[in-house]
Amino acid sequence: MNTLFDKIWDSHVVSIVEDGPTQLYIDRLYCHEVTSPQAFDGLRARGLKCFRPDHIYCMPDHNTPTHDQDKPIEDPVSRKQVDALARNAEEFGLTHFGMMNKKNGIIHVVGPERGLSLPGMTIVCGDSHTSTHGAVGAVAFGIGTSEVEMVMASECILQQKPKSMRITVNGKLQKGVTAKDIALYLMSQLTTSGATGYFVEYSGDAIRNLTMEGRLTLCNLSIEMGARGGFIAPDEVTFEYLKGREYAPKGKDWDNAVAYWKTLKSGDDAVFDKELVFKAEDIEPRVTYGTNPGMGIGITQTIPGVETFDEAGKKSYLKSLDYMGFKPGEKLLGKKVDYVFLGACTNGRIEDFRAFADIVKKSGKKKAENVIAWLVPGSWLVDEEIRKEGLDKVLNEAGFEIRQPGCSACLAMNDDKIPAGKLSVSTSNRNFEGRQGQGARTILASPLVAAAAAVTGVITDPREFL
Repeated sequence: MNTLFDKIWDSHVVSIVEDGPTQLYIDRLYCHEVTSPQAFDGLRARGLKCFRPDHIYCMPDHNTPTHDQDKPIEDPVSRKQVDALARNAEEFGLTHFGMMNKKNGIIHVVGPERGLSLPGMTIVCGDSHTSTHGAVGAVAFGIGTSEVEMVMASECILQQKPKSMRITVNGKLQKGVTAKDIALYLMSQLTTSGATGYFVEYSGDAIRNLTMEGRLTLCNLSIEMGARGGFIAPDEVTFEYLKGREYAPKGKDWDNAVAYWKTLKSGDDAVFDKELVFKAEDIEPRVTYGTNPGMGIGITQTIPGVETFDEAGKKSYLKSLDYMGFKPGEKLLGKKVDYVFLGACTNGRIEDFRAFADIVKKSGKKKAENVIAWLVPGSWLVDEEIRKEGLDKVLNEAGFEIRQPGCSACLAMNDDKIPAGKLSVSTSNRNFEGRQGQGARTILASPLVAAAAAVTGVITDPREFL
């Protein structure tokens, strides 16, 4: 029997080019301000319109400041890109959630929370972390700007069909271990290229017991293992999350949709190109020590010795440690922290803010004086939920400030840049050199680890407060 990936992919095939790619129908295209301008220009140059404008949703997120969003953007490059998206969306008749629109936020947070991303869909965006939407049981992947133009013009894309991989995580997660830790653990096991050429289906007890927010985090990071995308078969957790969302089906349409979604699973005899199995008990809260997301350790472990790498790997390993200011055999526990960032399409959801606030509350501490903390909701809806639940009061009383939605310090494309040499504990998805600012040093971690660092001023095991 076919895998779930086969079922969704095959049901969207329009045609197959002999000895070439598949023409795949796309249900949803998301556009942000960075990778869409050239696509719109391409349509203009050819005198084309968008084939199905009601299937396309636009919103700025990468360049948006996380303060004073009601005022003109100060940075001229950011302002130009954000304004261009607004003009292009209006000219081509597309739905646009601009800054200060209550539906604005990071596109990969807004899609699921508004019920725009649904099981069984094919979803694309000019952004690698489109894999996030796979958490609802969709085939979602990032595409290039020329492909964005292709989808705008035809609602189709030419793609080679990836191979299928199933990653099973069985057992029960330990206290203080989150979906972010699962992802960082898998990356350390597979490396950042271990899933290249594959679409990953996540399964097993530990995955099924994740909330939808946790699943979104896990699928978000699939790309960091080199995968084309990652997804989880829809189940009652999915249906409960989507029910009543603004763009989700209603009434009889909902009942019909759920009946179909329940068929979206791999058969017991489905054959995958590759299968990997891990134990949940082997995972502890994790931190990265290097300059790619696969260079990570359990928070109580030491940085690997140079002898664990082959000759080819030693040079890049030592270069990475030199950039980070760390040494082989060191522990990260107790390292002084300069910045803490909670947010991004990886960990900018309400559950992440609950986790962060929980550590702050249980620790009984205030924000450490040496730490600058940026707490950035992934959307205005998340911001609304934070205030409804009183999390803002807990955080404000401890010296934290909630900023306005946006990609923020995930990447150095807006005002929220980490200064050179400073050490940041970040809940985002990438720790490449310069990713958070020129010369910035990034440790990737979960909201729990980030919160523990924010209140103690050093890398701290969050289990101390749980």
